[in-house]
Amino acid sequence: MNRPIIQGGMGVYISTPFLARTCSLCPDVLGTVSCVASERVLARILQSGDPGGHFQRALEHFPFPGVAERIIKQYFVDGGIPANQKFKPVPAFNLQPHHDLIELTVAASFVFVWLAKEGQTGPISMNLLEKIQIPLIYQIFGAMLAGVDCVTMGAGITLQIPGVLDALSKGESPSYRVLVQGSKEGTETISFNPHNFFGAKLPEMNRPDFLPIVSTHVLAELMTKRLPAGSIQGFVIEQPIAGGHNAPPRGQLVLDGKGEPVYGPRDEVAFDKLRDLGIPFWIGGGFASPEGLAKARALGAVGIQAGSIFALCEDSGMSSFFRKEIRRLGYRGELVIRTDPEASPTGFPFKVVQLPGTQSDPAVYEARERVCDLCALIIPYQRDDGTVGFRCSGEPVDNYLRKGGKLKNTLGAHCLCNGLLSAAGFGNPDELPIFTLGDDVGFLRHLMSDEHSSYMAKDAFAYLLRQLSQSP
Repeated sequence: MNRPIIQGGMGVYISTPFLARTCSLCPDVLGTVSCVASERVLARILQSGDPGGHFQRALEHFPFPGVAERIIKQYFVDGGIPANQKFKPVPAFNLQPHHDLIELTVAASFVFVWLAKEGQTGPISMNLLEKIQIPLIYQIFGAMLAGVDCVTMGAGITLQIPGVLDALSKGESPSYRVLVQGSKEGTETISFNPHNFFGAKLPEMNRPDFLPIVSTHVLAELMTKRLPAGSIQGFVIEQPIAGGHNAPPRGQLVLDGKGEPVYGPRDEVAFDKLRDLGIPFWIGGGFASPEGLAKARALGAVGIQAGSIFALCEDSGMSSFFRKEIRRLGYRGELVIRTDPEASPTGFPFKVVQLPGTQSDPAVYEARERVCDLCALIIPYQRDDGTVGFRCSGEPVDNYLRKGGKLKNTLGAHCLCNGLLSAAGFGNPDELPIFTLGDDVGFLRHLMSDEHSSYMAKDAFAYLLRQLSQSP
């Protein structure tokens, strides 16, 4: 865990297993594979014909062969489905997920991490969102089966994760308290007994390191006080200019003239207090340069987390057509990235690349028919009769209102599930993408010779490490 660069876990299948593998081959980079919605991604890759056969090859190594066979039989389409055909749906999660969905989720995380580690000995991290709570224990178990070395996780307060890692590494059954809106108790507990579920002896699994992603030293201090010593192996401190979900400003939300959140003195990080915790940390957001890495280390960090620089390289999972256009605009200094306080159903501000022909285009957004058929970001709520239902502010408005949701929550809400899958080229034909990046793309001028050129992941980390490699 002394690698000075953490390759960020971006979006849905932007940080692919192959990008993570390439990065971890460098002894100074920790490669990260995004396992957000991995069960849906795996199902769609198999339906796309699994070009190269990589995912079927990984499934051959899954410890429970019968499960792998069922998944391939259910989803694999030789040669891939026609371009105009919709993907077969994957069921939504609830508090008692279907047996097949749990199998798929465990297998998907296993496959992603196995492919990232294939043929190399460098460490691999997985990235998850705390806001998507129900799949977490299944995703982590699958990744641990494949020997994942680290878990990075943000978009919420991740106090429960160390206990899950401890339980699974000891062969025990983890539990997770899922937040339920409107519930008097506030949560519902789900549990998972892997031994009983698979009906077979489990292999020994090492406990991965845990690196929560936090926005300030205040949250880092809180977590170290509330968790047993040794629960956390490091922190990633994300600045508000980082891509993806941002922490809301502390205190009352204030918007500027462009309708974006205003961050103030309370959101500034006291790095001296972070150093005093005695726990390694990395800084993300605006540090993707040799000078940024040097600055981070001068502040006491091990190094930096960098996402956007890898999202735009040729090794990432981003749709090549849009990736080229985003790079072109960024190189020219014409790229606009908006911190949208309403786009994400999670309620967190979300960075959105402003690009014609995508969900960021107001005309496209208004014309889009809401479907909410992936349901990765649905939120549990308590119905009047005491049972638990699920809703999302990005679903059809009438449905959301019937479930007791407030109209104001639907205004400006996007379907990130469909949009982010489409950003990786795995959306249904009628789903347009949504892209996220950090505010700073100044690295493009150092990696591209002109607005139409490109670069690889190895070029990105060679650039970031330039000064470090020249140090005595």
